[in-house]
Amino acid sequence: MSLLPVLKDPDTNLRTRSVEVDKGDISSGRIQGLIDNMIETMAGENGIGIAAPQVGVKERVVIVEMGDGPTAYINPKIFSTSLRKVDSEEGCLSVPGVFGIVKRHKKVKVKALDRDGNKVQLSLSGMPAIIFQHEIDHLDGVLFIDKVERFTSPPKL
Repeated sequence: MSLLPVLKDPDTNLRTRSVEVDKGDISSGRIQGLIDNMIETMAGENGIGIAAPQVGVKERVVIVEMGDGPTAYINPKIFSTSLRKVDSEEGCLSVPGVFGIVKRHKKVKVKALDRDGNKVQLSLSGMPAIIFQHEIDHLDGVLFIDKVERFTSPPKL
């Protein structure tokens, strides 16, 4: 395993929509290695989530830490959201030193594949719901600064 360089805004690779991973590729050394390296990179950066585009890979893979160890999710899709939203103070490994308030759905339901290619379905609230929304935004080429209502630390101009 190795630490991967984390792309920083304004790198244009962060603004590109990622492509789905073919289910047959999930068990490949390339995808399994990517997952391992993303987990190590996230830990090395003290993150709680990381998306493949942040390490220069334009595929729909995210790693999320929900308190029980980092877990990989492949081709995640939010298929249900609560009407209620919450204010979330967010930062990002790709936008270091910048924090701001983003409105996120209080609850989400997510479908994805795990690192073994098995279907998983999650009903999330609180911080895990926020992390998934943030990371799936990365897969769509969206950064949290695009959604900030108010910065809590000034962006570096």
